[in-house]
Amino acid sequence: TGIALSLPLLESMLPTFARAAAASSPLAPGAKPRRMFGICNNLGLLGDQFFPKGAGRGYEASPYLAHLQKHRGDFTVFSGVSHPNVDGGHPADICFLTAAPHPGSSSFRNTISLDQHIAERIGTLTRFPSITLGVNTRTRSLSWTGTGVAIPPEDKAAEVFKQMFLQGSPAQVAAQIRRLDTGRSILDTVADQAKELSRGVTARDRDRLDQYFTSVRDLESRLQASRGWEQKPKPVVKAPVPVDPASPAAYMEKVKVMYDLARLAFETDSTRCVTLMLDSVATPVLEIPDVRITDGYHNLSHHGKSEAKRSQLKTIDELHMKLLAGLISDLKATREGEETMLDRTMVLYGSNFGDANQHTCFNMPVVFAGGGFKHGQHLAFSTTQNYPLPNLFVSMLQRMGLEEDKFASSTGTMRGLELA
Repeated sequence: TGIALSLPLLESMLPTFARAAAASSPLAPGAKPRRMFGICNNLGLLGDQFFPKGAGRGYEASPYLAHLQKHRGDFTVFSGVSHPNVDGGHPADICFLTAAPHPGSSSFRNTISLDQHIAERIGTLTRFPSITLGVNTRTRSLSWTGTGVAIPPEDKAAEVFKQMFLQGSPAQVAAQIRRLDTGRSILDTVADQAKELSRGVTARDRDRLDQYFTSVRDLESRLQASRGWEQKPKPVVKAPVPVDPASPAAYMEKVKVMYDLARLAFETDSTRCVTLMLDSVATPVLEIPDVRITDGYHNLSHHGKSEAKRSQLKTIDELHMKLLAGLISDLKATREGEETMLDRTMVLYGSNFGDANQHTCFNMPVVFAGGGFKHGQHLAFSTTQNYPLPNLFVSMLQRMGLEEDKFASSTGTMRGLELA
């Protein structure tokens, strides 16, 4: 009975990392890395200010996209895209990288996120299989395991920096290796007991136990890989430990710190998957130098067409665009041989909301930059019969070197998006 009761807990806690790529794969150790950075602003953007006029490469930049104009050839903007059957308003933010349907349903269970799907396959190639970050949240996560469990985001950049770059003493390293070895022995014991339990169970229970055994094997592989990384020196960087703004109201400063941290993680090949949840819902009245904001971010997003609220929200949205432009600039400025870091890093920026004022999840605002694609265009799909955004995820998986033709509710790769 004890083992039966423990299985759901163990199952829910298993982030299924593992399976290093074969030596002949472009993902093998020593190969030039490709990366992804997924960013969700969970209160969206004003659509009439974000979406451009016209389609293709000759589109007319919108007021928001004007802030990205100097990078026009480095990104693609999408309209008329959404996740099929993802509804429910605010709860949909946790489905931004999973596309799991009906998040507002009482029976909802999330599915694996894009970053974790990648981490399962190449996570052992870096010290951190993935890094999950958040601004003003420790609970709203973009990263979900194969068993539908959220990976809590880290909201303190300084703590993540220390994990990535500050080397422990020999005694601390030895203690960590002992903890990893203890974890393996516990898994071995529980797996043996669960195998004994599997005799005589129903077919449904057997399927569940098979899933459990797979998770145990994957986690064991990850633990073994972690043991190896503990014995390798951490990268040495010149950057100082980041300073985390103390107030949640210093929202934009927090976003900038996380962008810088993600770039540093990629530059040192500490990970190849980073996600960042910009939890605007939990953000109070923003403190912005030389700008007067009089209401909370959440209330401003539900503006009821009030021009006073829309004006303040427009200011906030434009700051988001300026920070995104800064991130693209920093990635372009970092050279990796004959390429830039942006050439090998896919940056996905968007929101679960098409219109936060009406709580709709259709016509999601999405910008996709870098990664070695032919950009400089507006891919405009139907605003009444949206095109599936998960198709972009399939294109991203393939760009990572993974032989995938399906993710969530995808119907293929992203139409109109070609490799450079």
